[in-house]
This record gives sequence, structure tokens and C-alpha cells, in this order.
Amino acid sequence: MSQAVVGDSTISDVAIAPNAKRLLFAGFMAILVAGVGFSIRGAIMADWGHLYGFTGAQLGMIAGAGLTGFCFGVIIGGLVADKIGYGPLVVAAFLFHILSAVVTLIVPADATTAVAYQYLYWGSFLFAIANGTLEGVANPLVATLFPHNRTHYLNILHASWPAGLVLGAGLAWLLGVQMHWHWKMQLGLFIIPVIGYGALFLGQKMPKSEAAEKGLSFSEMFHDIGMLGAVIVCFLLALFFTGIAQTVLGDGSGKTPTLIGYGIGGILLVIVAVLTRFSIGAWLLFVLFMAHALVGTVELGTDSWAQNITGNILTPSQGNILFVWTSFVMFSLRFCAGFIEKHIGLSPISLLMIAAAIACAGLNLVSGINTFIGAMLALSVYALGKTFFWPTMLAVTADRFPKTGAIAISIMGGIGMMSAGVLGGPGLGYANDRFAAQVLERENPVAFAEYRSNTPSTLLGYGEVHGLDNKKLGDAKAVDPSKRTEGQKQAIAADQEGNRMTLRADSLLPATLCGIYLLLFLYFKAKGGYKAVHLAGTHGAEGSAV
Repeated sequence: MSQAVVGDSTISDVAIAPNAKRLLFAGFMAILVAGVGFSIRGAIMADWGHLYGFTGAQLGMIAGAGLTGFCFGVIIGGLVADKIGYGPLVVAAFLFHILSAVVTLIVPADATTAVAYQYLYWGSFLFAIANGTLEGVANPLVATLFPHNRTHYLNILHASWPAGLVLGAGLAWLLGVQMHWHWKMQLGLFIIPVIGYGALFLGQKMPKSEAAEKGLSFSEMFHDIGMLGAVIVCFLLALFFTGIAQTVLGDGSGKTPTLIGYGIGGILLVIVAVLTRFSIGAWLLFVLFMAHALVGTVELGTDSWAQNITGNILTPSQGNILFVWTSFVMFSLRFCAGFIEKHIGLSPISLLMIAAAIACAGLNLVSGINTFIGAMLALSVYALGKTFFWPTMLAVTADRFPKTGAIAISIMGGIGMMSAGVLGGPGLGYANDRFAAQVLERENPVAFAEYRSNTPSTLLGYGEVHGLDNKKLGDAKAVDPSKRTEGQKQAIAADQEGNRMTLRADSLLPATLCGIYLLLFLYFKAKGGYKAVHLAGTHGAEGSAV
């Protein structure tokens, strides 16, 4: 069977199926569910802590289940999508969403902390599994439906994520803060868009990817990923399983969790090596996977802290408003990617390179905010930069590696999410602890001794540092500003300066991405320019209109 490829630089709205726009909207609604649920769950975390007496660590574990569950859903979904079809995966995701609602909403009002934790943790995990499975469907499906304009349509598809964040935050504010609805009534609203995407997908015929259309084997689809690509995935999974082992064994610094985590990662790497007959893989895909690990950290990892950081520098309510504003900017701009590519003439690589430079500048601007208006302008710059990262990276991968079918872009989504969970969020938290402690210890050693946390922070088990005690900081912030002691003032100021320094350090990541994209730009320029690649004899190469 021929696996020859042909280059294509045409940009058009040609779709390969008459129901393409309906399927696009169905995918939009599916990812919207994730955004709405994620936003509402974040807003009611405080209610859970108050009702069931959770510690901050327990709430963090419940929230973390929403990242890890997604990773497994998107990767496993992508691995099997080309073999079993998209339809069964949509059904599985729908059932997972319904099951997650049941598990979460049946938690008894008088449940003990331990019992409530189990309900809410596994409810969040099932919700994330469903979301990841749907993204494992939606990404390759849209890439297949619009083979000559993937950047545009994948950006439209992923406009649904910030739309869901805005909608969920608005509902949480209206129904929770203003109308005082019970948290179960608020959270249960995500079932409405679940029914919506279920109805849109119902009875629809979905096309096969180019790889599936050519009848490529699973091993052939994995060939370009190879051992290079698998190393990145297995490393992140090793970190994840190390964390799980630390939690289960209660051994935060011992060698056993590390051996377990890296043992699992090593076994998975060997499986991929055997499956691909020890294929090294495509170096370009390896670079894209590496870059997307940074994208996950910059976008999702930063988002997980940005609301708290801006709320700490300004006020918590202003931080909430700024989060909604940033999400709205992203939603609006993701409809512009096609115009930028088609009418301004930027290739996907050029768009990514410029976006990275803007994101770097934006984070540095945000680090210097002092007023609400200034913060809104600075975050608008940052939002402009990060808007195009995730969907455009998926488009480049689908354009250049059609032989991987749904696998490569699904793995890429998992890499981004896992990187945010095990590197991005923890890394920024560690940086904030380190910088705030350095500032206060330098400015007032006596105050540092008072506000120093007894619990050390590390990053991947290294660089132990004692940050500031958040409980004592919270108590200091609760004091009327005119009545604060000099030590309280300096502790609060050090915490804020630590936030600013964290953002400046974070800006090094999009700066690194900009360098990577510049090298890719020069690589493609040397080869005659960026072009999409299609398998010969497939719908992508033929470009048939509907």
C-alpha cells in the first residue's frame, strides 16, 4: 500500500463531508462542557472546603484530578480512535459525563471529610476522563474535516474553551454569589451542554483520518512518534506516577516513589520501542512535542496561578474579573487565526513565533501592574500572545504528520495538559515560594523568621526552600492596612514582589518558545516554505469540495 506524500500550500474552506459544520459545532459544544465545568468547579471549591472541612492539599488533589483524568482520556482516546471510530468514543464520553454527575451530586450533605473526598475526587476524575476523550475525538475530527485550513478551524474549535470559562464564571457569580444557589444546582448545569453535544453528534457519519483511510497499521501510525516522542510522554508520566506513589506511600522524599514512577515510565518506553520496531521517530515531531510541553506550562500552568497572582497584587475580586476578561479576549481572537493566515500571509510557524514574543512581553507587563486598568491592558497583551498556541500547534502536527492519524495530536494534547499539571502549576508555585522568601529574608530577617513556613517546597524533589506561611499571610492581610505592623507590611510586600518575580521568570518560557519557532521558521524557509502534507490518494490530497 502506497504511503507516498504530497505537499500542499493551498488555504481553503473546502471540507470533506456535507455535515462538516455540524460536526465542528458538536466538537465546539463538547469542549465548551469542559470549560463550563472547570470554571464552576473552581468557583465552588471554597464551598466544598467549608462544608466538608477539606485541607488545601485535599482541595488541590480534587482539582488535580481534573488534569490527570483529562490526560488519560485524550491519549487513550487518540490511540484507539482510528481503529474503533469516533462514534463509540463520543458515546463513552457522554456516559462518563453522566456518571461523573451522578458520583459528584450524590455526595451526602452530612458526609464525613473522608467520604466526601472520595465522591468529589472520583467525580472530578470521571469528568476529566470524559473531557479528554472528547478532545481525542474533536481534534483529529476537525483536522480531518478541513484538511486545507486546519489552523483556522482548530482555533475556532478551541475558542470553546475560553467561552466555557467565561460562561461558567458568569454562572457561578450570578447563581452562587448573587442568588446563593446550592453548589449542586450550579454544578449540575453542565449537563445542559452535555445533552447539546450528544444531540449534535447523534446519528452523524464521521470521516476517517487520512491514516485510517489508507489502512495504516497501529505500528505504522506510531512510527513517526517513535522513541524520541515516547521519551517525552514517558518522562511526564514518570513524574505523575512518582507523585501518586508519594501520596499513597506517604513518602515525599524517599527513593521508592521515584523508582515506581520511573519504572512505569521505563516499561511504557520499552513497549513503544517494541511496537515501533525501535524506530527513532521524526525529529520535527520530537521538537513539536517539546515545544508543546512548554505551551502547556505557559498557557494552562500560568492560568492556574494568574488569577491568584493578580488578585494578590490588586484585590481578589479584581483578579476574578481579569480572569474572565482574559478568557473573553482569547475567545474572540481565536476566530481570527484564519484571517491572519490567509490575508496577512503568516504561516502557522510565523504565527506561533510572533505569538510567543507577544506572550513574553505580556507576562513582563503583567509583572509590573499596579492598577486595574493597567492590569487589563497588560493581560490583553498576554492573552493575544497565548491565544494561538494550543490549536495552532495541533494544526502544525496534523499538517506535517498525517501518517500518525489521531495519535500524534492526541498525545500532544496529553503532553500539554500533563506538563501543566506536573511542571507548570507546581513550578510557578515553587518559584513564588523561593522569590518571596528571598525578598523578605533580605529586607527583614526577623519578619522572615516569623513568617517562614515550616513545610519546605521543592521542584521535582530538588532545590528545597521554605516559603512564606500562607495562613500567617492571610491573617496579616485581614488586618486593617492602617493598623498593620511593619513586619506584616513587609511580609505582604514580599509576597507581592515574589508574584512579580515569578511572572518575570515565567516569561522565559515563551522566550524559549520564540527561539524554537524561529529555528523551525528558518528550517521551513530553507525547504521552500511551510506546506501541509497529505497522504497520496486520500481526501486531503484530493481536496474534494462539498
